Amino acid sequence: MSKFWNFVLFQAGWFACILGAAHQQVLWAVIGSLIYIAFHIWRSQTPKLELGLLLKVLSFGILTDSLLMYLGFLDFKGAWPSPDVSPAWMWALWLLVATTLNSSLSWLKSKPVLGVVLGAISGPLSYEAGIRLGAANWGSGSQILGLGLISVIWAIAMPLFFYWARSSIKPSLVKNL
Repeated sequence: MSKFWNFVLFQAGWFACILGAAHQQVLWAVIGSLIYIAFHIWRSQTPKLELGLLLKVLSFGILTDSLLMYLGFLDFKGAWPSPDVSPAWMWALWLLVATTLNSSLSWLKSKPVLGVVLGAISGPLSYEAGIRLGAANWGSGSQILGLGLISVIWAIAMPLFFYWARSSIKPSLVKNL
């Protein structure tokens, strides 16, 4: 899949999930995202390794978003599958992020410091945009502290994800990157 289309479909999935959550209509957004994610895995040069990468990123995302909820910083709309964990539409977003690691964002793999900086900036901006579009609310905790915590999470996440992404490529393919 070309990097351009990966970027476009990531953005389309992001908007579909966010706007779907804002209007309590996430089913089709999540299904559409999952169809693209399945296609992405199928088209991957190493489908099993790519699936492993996506599941690691998803686990990280569920854990961190659920922790942000538990600590009172975020209140997501749409509590399915449980009010105790982040919602399924957020899971789709984490999977969509994971599809970019070996595709449209692959240029960042060898630039961990830039990954930290971009993660620290783009992570909180993405959450704030989702909140402003109505997909979630700031919880009872401090919004500034919440943004700071999200910034730290994403500053750690990006280099970690790229470390995982490098290990999701066969050694023979790494030479060609």
